[in-house]
Amino acid sequence: MTPDLPVPPVAENAHRHIDLTKIGAGRYKATNARGGVVAVGSGDDPDFTPVELLLAALAGCSAIDVDLITGKRAQATTFDVTAEGDKVRDEHGNRLVNLRLTFDVRFPDGEDGDRAREVLPRSIAQSHDRLCTVGRTVQVGGPIECLEA
Repeated sequence: MTPDLPVPPVAENAHRHIDLTKIGAGRYKATNARGGVVAVGSGDDPDFTPVELLLAALAGCSAIDVDLITGKRAQATTFDVTAEGDKVRDEHGNRLVNLRLTFDVRFPDGEDGDRAREVLPRSIAQSHDRLCTVGRTVQVGGPIECLEA
């Protein structure tokens, strides 16, 4: 169990939410406040499972951080991130362990590309240690309140 950390005051406009609606047997659609839609499935169809969405959220969150930092120096010619983990069932219930993000990022030759390559390791560390909300939430943990409407 993670020690209880002090919770700072919630900033104005900090609330995030999605709505999830059943659309078929083992299939749902998640809709955000901007109207974006993602299909969620149980693994019997091409839709992303909740676990795959968690991995995509981890990769996407860190990718955005790293791309914003390195992109100020040079735009990547290749930018791929692999997110992976192992699903286990133990005394703590079902969960993922051995979570890992692997970045394959390439920049153009030249001075700008050199500057981007130089900040790449630091930008990955900053995303991991401080910037990525998804990763920080997974690492720090916290209770999830489940309510019936």
